[in-house]
Amino acid sequence: MSGFLIGIGIAVALWSLVVVVLIALGRRSQARELATLIPNLLVLFRGLLRDARVPRSAKFWLGFATIWIASPIDFVPEFIPIAGPLDDAIVAALVLRHLLKRTDRSVLFEHWRGNPATLEAIVRGRLPRRSGD
Repeated sequence: MSGFLIGIGIAVALWSLVVVVLIALGRRSQARELATLIPNLLVLFRGLLRDARVPRSAKFWLGFATIWIASPIDFVPEFIPIAGPLDDAIVAALVLRHLLKRTDRSVLFEHWRGNPATLEAIVRGRLPRRSGD
């Protein structure tokens, strides 16, 4: 259990460090989106799991992704900067793309609590371009 808590602590510390670096570089909106990405994905997945408009097969993959994102056990350890949290984002993007093939896009955006451009970027698989912060 202590290894689990240490892993979570390291992941949170690195995540916080990246957010602070983005703020120091003057990229406040990107820092805000990164700081809220994982919590927003978990809220999104929880809402979609409860939504009757989402097919059962998609709910299975949503459940898998929720466990994957919440789990400290990943292919790429969370303590590796940038790449660690990236596998969570990749799993989320793949599940969201699968979900979009089986349910209406508006249902997905209805449950999203973050910036719609961030969800759009995850679904498209590339980051939005920003002219300035």
